[in-house]
Amino acid sequence: MSAHTQTKPMETSGDDFSLKAILPPLVAIIVGMIMVILDSTVVNNAIPKLVEYFDTDLKTIQWTVTGYTLALSAVIPLAGWMSDKFGSKQIFMITIALFTIGSVLCGIAQTVEQLIIYRIIQGLGGGMVGPIGMAMVFKLAPPERRGSVMGVLGVPLLMAPALGPVLSGWLVDSVSWHWIFIINLPIGIIAMILGYKYLPKADRQMAPHLDIIGMCLAPIAFSMLAYGVSEGGTSWSSTSTIMGLTIGGIALILFIFVELSQKQPLLELKVFKSSDFTRSIILTWIIQLPLFGAMLIIPLYLQGVMHFTALETGLILMPYALCAAIGMPISGRLFDKIGARPLAFGGLTIVSISLFILSGISVDTSLWVIILCICMLGLGMGFAMMPLNTHLLNSAPRHLVSRVTPLTTAAQQVVLSFSVAGLTGYLTSQITLHATSAGVDSNPLNAVVAGYGDTFFLSACLVTAGVALTLILRKPMKQEEDGTVSRINPDPAMNNH
Repeated sequence: MSAHTQTKPMETSGDDFSLKAILPPLVAIIVGMIMVILDSTVVNNAIPKLVEYFDTDLKTIQWTVTGYTLALSAVIPLAGWMSDKFGSKQIFMITIALFTIGSVLCGIAQTVEQLIIYRIIQGLGGGMVGPIGMAMVFKLAPPERRGSVMGVLGVPLLMAPALGPVLSGWLVDSVSWHWIFIINLPIGIIAMILGYKYLPKADRQMAPHLDIIGMCLAPIAFSMLAYGVSEGGTSWSSTSTIMGLTIGGIALILFIFVELSQKQPLLELKVFKSSDFTRSIILTWIIQLPLFGAMLIIPLYLQGVMHFTALETGLILMPYALCAAIGMPISGRLFDKIGARPLAFGGLTIVSISLFILSGISVDTSLWVIILCICMLGLGMGFAMMPLNTHLLNSAPRHLVSRVTPLTTAAQQVVLSFSVAGLTGYLTSQITLHATSAGVDSNPLNAVVAGYGDTFFLSACLVTAGVALTLILRKPMKQEEDGTVSRINPDPAMNNH
């Protein structure tokens, strides 16, 4: 396939569009994105084994996760500028190569210090893969068919987090922890071969001006916020938590002021002038907070309370991915016809019902009830999240998509940190509260289960608020791109970017 024909699907109308025509570049992007998503889930299961292998403590090993997250958060804001300057295809392949090299280095690490350094290299490569890949996929189809394409993309991307614990559990128990990293080598090579052959030719913009101040402030803001919130999971009053949140917050405020004054900013904050975009991203944040947290709390419950192994927990969580895989393509097709509002409303209603059921959990609750709730969570996610994400990107001008996806991805990373730290902190405090109220003679397991129930109830309330907020979403206009551009960028100079 030539470079010329590769770019053709990006220019077709809805009537001429064929999903089959864009399948090769879509697969190339998916393989690269799956590798990064898988890695973020498999390492967590291997932490106990890493503590034992390197003969160190949990706090030290935790830096293999924290360092990766900080590196990831630091480079995400640079994705848009790098894509415009050097071309999205080139940067996508370079970041895949860097991530693959980092993975191999992690697999042969001899000390815990080496592992932490190599995980940072992984994060520097992996941070740009998601936003660049999402922007490229978004440009592959005309507006009226984007729901279908994003739905196809969402299936494997939701399967990866569910398969991660299963794959990790098997590799750690049956082979060696080294292979949770080394397995990325063949996947990375395949992704680079497919990318070189099938990705559209580099879509460079007119050499944009580098926002030096923004480039310095953005990594500090997002990485320190992520760090401060992750430390808050242990103690919100600790020096590291306060320092991280303070430095990150100040840097974020300065970054916002700088970006709004730039003609060619690092992250395009002017998209918030679109009411559709603002509504969508706020709703997405509200929903992601409990959903990310719930998918962390459920494995903790299965392993900590019901005493399932890591591999068994991964298998129990598999229905989540399978149900999401059922819902996502359907919601993608329906999105092109009816928009995001009814799909988000229905999907989030299913999610809230499942979390309310889990809030009544007890020591006698059957595993099958939990599996049913996991299925409902997956189905609800499949119907809600991709339509919301597509609606969000549809609300931005097409030429700014490469700048919007790093913005949404960076914000998601901070929301993820908030959800994990916030809900685990709330879980711990509720368990302590119930244990204190019950007294020393009571069964401590009852206090633990009650704490989990409270955490699921809080998550359910947050999602219910999200259900109400879906009613403010508007059905996309027929000529959405043109209309959106005029609302977001009334300045003609920006429209001619």
